[in-house]
Amino acid sequence: MEKKSRKENILTMLDTEPQDVFLNYALAMEFLGETDFINAEIQFQKTLRINEEYLPCFYQLGQVNEKLNNTNAAIQFYNNGIELAKKQGNTKALGELKEALWLLED
Repeated sequence: MEKKSRKENILTMLDTEPQDVFLNYALAMEFLGETDFINAEIQFQKTLRINEEYLPCFYQLGQVNEKLNNTNAAIQFYNNGIELAKKQGNTKALGELKEALWLLED
């Protein structure tokens, strides 16, 4: 019997828990790993619809939109993430988001 891929396992788990934030984020990261930026963006957006304050999505959506040459969207995701990181008191994420924005705007 062939072993399932991580992506297949995630999809199977999502069948029973479609609103699980981490599973949806994990699927988006699988798409990202496949350089399937369109589906990664769709899946990150779905994750944010489940939990609009899931901070890791903002950095990843910024990165994906940079890859898709959607600079304005990337800037908006970074800025929104910066505000959320401040609100959550997450200094590590705040630094990463600020650096990504700085590199993009440089």
